[in-house]
Amino acid sequence: MHTDFDRCVRAVHSKDARFDGWFFTAVLTTRVYCRPSCPVVPPKERNMTFYPSAAAAQQAGFRACKRCRPDAAPGSPQWNERADLVARAMRLIADGTVDREGVGGLAGRLGYSTRQIERRLLAELGAGPLALARAQRAQTARVLIETSDLPMADVAFAAGFSALRTFNETVREVFALTPTDLRARAARGRGPATPGTLALRLPFRAPLCPENLFGMLAATAVPGVEEWRDGAYHRTLRLPHGQGTVALAPRPGHIDCRLALTDLRDLAGAISRCRGLLDLDADPEAVDERLRADPALAPLVDAAPGRRVPRTVDGEEFAIRAVLGQQVSTAAARTLAARLVAAHGEPVTPPEGGPGAGLTHLFPSTEALAALDPAALAMPAGRRATLVRTVQELARGELALGVGSDRSRARARLAALPGIGPWTAEIIAMRALGDPDAFPATDLGVRRAAARTGLPATPAALTRHAAAWRPWRAYAVQYLWSADDHATTRMPA
Repeated sequence: MHTDFDRCVRAVHSKDARFDGWFFTAVLTTRVYCRPSCPVVPPKERNMTFYPSAAAAQQAGFRACKRCRPDAAPGSPQWNERADLVARAMRLIADGTVDREGVGGLAGRLGYSTRQIERRLLAELGAGPLALARAQRAQTARVLIETSDLPMADVAFAAGFSALRTFNETVREVFALTPTDLRARAARGRGPATPGTLALRLPFRAPLCPENLFGMLAATAVPGVEEWRDGAYHRTLRLPHGQGTVALAPRPGHIDCRLALTDLRDLAGAISRCRGLLDLDADPEAVDERLRADPALAPLVDAAPGRRVPRTVDGEEFAIRAVLGQQVSTAAARTLAARLVAAHGEPVTPPEGGPGAGLTHLFPSTEALAALDPAALAMPAGRRATLVRTVQELARGELALGVGSDRSRARARLAALPGIGPWTAEIIAMRALGDPDAFPATDLGVRRAAARTGLPATPAALTRHAAAWRPWRAYAVQYLWSADDHATTRMPA
């Protein structure tokens, strides 16, 4: 979009927050870059130029606006909607792959050469993987500076900087403030924090309907791993460098996020996973406009616009839970998963008074489950066989469900697994792979809602009708489910 100068100018003059994260406005006279919705008086058109990413603006020598904080804008919805190489690369960079494994590791995960990755990212985003990772490190550093009392040397290390000098130079270059000045500015408006806990706000594009989002997470929460308590969803996190716990709660204009991590190097990845879990980078205006065009869906959309797709923080965990939940009730699926957690999960010790204080375990890792004697899994033989095959595929890497996974390849592997039917494959595509067009047409709730709203009720006919909803059929499912009075469609009291 950044190449459409006139459209970008109109968005800036109207201060349209829908375009935050889609592009960034750089002001040639002040050398500052902003969100489209920045509240300051827009510059003259001849002094504007536009960039597709914060990293590109920073690389061109612009610093972040202190007023609108463009480095903290919602991410572009393209990286969740699209399934191509650039989108997969951006999801992996957000998860911290470049910081952990370098550009070579990123290329290896994507199955391309480093030169191909760099060329594609530069062509579309104006910045290569190192510059994109550097921009993310700067934002991670800012979060740690402003929300913790860590010494600056510890902040630099946790944010991924190899040297304190590089950290200081980057912060000054990007934010036009020293790390000490950033902390002093933030401290003036910050309340007391729980020791060992990072408190931050996760932005999103309005509108956002929290009912189905938190209702689904709370209704399907696995005891010991997840819980709904004090108006927030709490869960444990398995992260590359250690463990974590998080509490997420809806607030006007943002999601309140409280994180406790055993290793602060996991901060950027933890934030990225929480944003993915709640689908915070979606573009609800585009989704709802398409779905509202169907007279059968329009009343559901108008009743509660901005529904998101509840996803997951761990694709492998979700696939295992989806297999456990085949052909059983939500309560029975929770019971089966809780038994698996109690027997084979990894214990955690959340900070006292911090997020997840009542939680006890991480969900069992794929490696731990792959090492089990199948006879130890107390469930019907058919489901046990499907679970064992799924775990084996995940452990061998034949079935990849991480943030940068190839969705088409993952779907093909799922379809080839005995015991994985269309419903399970589509639910995994929707919530583990983040496919915005996943469509479980055989789902009982979807079919019941379709019949109630005058849509075709048979899977084949409904699938044909739903072609007009593409590429947002996963969101149509959320609206159809809302037609049912079920715990998963309403936020707990």
